[in-house]
Amino acid sequence: MARILALGIAALALWIAVYTHLEAWADAATYGLLGLERGSAFAAALAFFLYDGPKVLLLLTLVVFGVGIIRSFFTAARARRLLAGRGEAVGNVLAALLGIVTPFCSCSAVPLFVGFVTAGVPLGVTFSFLVSAPMVNEVALVLLYGLMGWKVAGLYLLTGLLVAMVSGWVIGRLKMEGHLEEWVRLIHAGQDQPEVEPGWPGRVRAGLEAVRDIVGRTWPWVLAGIAVGAGIHGYVPEGFMASIMGRDAWWSVLAAVALGVPMYSNAAGIIPVVHALLEKGAALGTVLAFMMSVIALSLPETIILRKVLKPRLLFTFVGVVSLGILLVGYLFNLIL
Repeated sequence: MARILALGIAALALWIAVYTHLEAWADAATYGLLGLERGSAFAAALAFFLYDGPKVLLLLTLVVFGVGIIRSFFTAARARRLLAGRGEAVGNVLAALLGIVTPFCSCSAVPLFVGFVTAGVPLGVTFSFLVSAPMVNEVALVLLYGLMGWKVAGLYLLTGLLVAMVSGWVIGRLKMEGHLEEWVRLIHAGQDQPEVEPGWPGRVRAGLEAVRDIVGRTWPWVLAGIAVGAGIHGYVPEGFMASIMGRDAWWSVLAAVALGVPMYSNAAGIIPVVHALLEKGAALGTVLAFMMSVIALSLPETIILRKVLKPRLLFTFVGVVSLGILLVGYLFNLIL
């Protein structure tokens, strides 16, 4: 344990040293090593990419490692036991919070959703989890913090959890359990396997495996998204996006959600683009509504859910979540 602690402290010190010098290194590479002219569009785009790319990957690695350790305390069996038998109000809150520390991909959340339903967790509670798991996850929060600061990240966290809780509560009130596919309703959850506490060496390994899995799968999306954002940062004129995504364009939130629902991306790919859009004058409510709709209502997730939900329940889910996202977008544009 002492050796693990010493290695952890050394790794954290190295992380801090690298992170605090990224901006200076990006400027030195862009304007010193390459000799590009300050103020040119290409130089601005390149400096943006060289700074934000490593910055976001470093933040992502640190937070995913920590969340991987936290996840070692929350197995699927424990989550089912925690949610089963809870009242809907309490269950919606717990399910939304559990979504933060579960797999961030909406498609990977669907099997857990089925497991909750078959274990007797109320339908509305399971939907709170299904919305929260992809939308409010460590990747989204780290990227938002790294690119836009803690205020935007905190605001997104609160509103994302609120959309998940309220959406689940509304669906639970509609009493649509009969609109699950028959094969789901006929499944009975099996006995949970005995759980073995891994100990701290095992938890550290879980954190490292989470980094290898999540960062290993998302780094191309991160760099691709930042490359798009860098292009917008360098080449799109200041204030241009205000004319089509500004708060004065009343239709922009509706159009953003309508565009985002059928799209597919993850937080790693879409948030750097959102950051660049905000820099060019797009309204916060509009871009957050777009981001929420892309992450929470992806097309692959909808296709997979169709195997679980009958059309009426599927359309209800998409409609309720879309309405919640629309309200968040318009509210942000009104008050911010």
